Amino acid sequence: MELKEFDYYLPKELIAQDPLENRSDSRLMLLDKETGAIEHKIFRDITEYLNPGDCLVINDTKVIPARLYGVRKGTGATIEILLLKRMEDDTWECLVRPGKKCHIGTVIEFGEGLLTGEIVNVVEDGNRYIKFTYDGIFEEILDKLGQMPLPPYITHELKDKNRYQTVYAKHEGSAAAPTAGLHFTKELLARIREKGVYIAKTPEEEKLLREYAKNTRNSYNIIEAGGELEHEDLIRLHEEAEQKLIAEAEQRKKARAEEKRRRKEIHDFCSSLRMSDEVYR
Repeated sequence: MELKEFDYYLPKELIAQDPLENRSDSRLMLLDKETGAIEHKIFRDITEYLNPGDCLVINDTKVIPARLYGVRKGTGATIEILLLKRMEDDTWECLVRPGKKCHIGTVIEFGEGLLTGEIVNVVEDGNRYIKFTYDGIFEEILDKLGQMPLPPYITHELKDKNRYQTVYAKHEGSAAAPTAGLHFTKELLARIREKGVYIAKTPEEEKLLREYAKNTRNSYNIIEAGGELEHEDLIRLHEEAEQKLIAEAEQRKKARAEEKRRRKEIHDFCSSLRMSDEVYR
């Protein structure tokens, strides 16, 4: 297999630069694996090709505004970074461009000092480990300074960041959208469940749905079978579960920020004691 086998001609006029108002109105291409015949449908027609007992696996990662533009301290050179993976609390593996002059110890400032990063390691594939320093909550600063990592062939500005998220996105950390799921709506997912298709969920959501189901007129088994539950009920159950997960995530963020603030206060206090002791001596 050679790289050129993956190359194909894609006319610019056929690239959808802006999303449709209704996600499920997008086009759907069907390929018959037996005959090779191709049909063109609308994405909401996907329910015709799912059967009771099927399992639909979704990727519920949430895209973060992972692209940052900063300046190299000392030179003022523009540096672009793409957050790839959180290694620990404030250290991320990043793609840096241009990277040749960004060695260990290089300091990059973002948002006029609102966020500062120092390169602490260079790994074999050329990616950098960057340790960030800031005041407040990292995710809030990233939301203010970062940009969505759109593919290079999308040239239009993304007006609504949520359109680069799936409707079931929950867990932050992805540097690129799971694009296969962008066309699902909550209503379409409800219809899929009603048909008896099992949608694989995270253990946390499973637990929450079981909990919510106990307080409704329907049992959890009926929710999974989908036969007797109204669209609105299914949507409500999932929205409640989603809101609870989001609230819990926000609490964890605030707890991390508070712990970081407390550690900084202790560090500053200890530093002041050492300085006072040196002056006294």
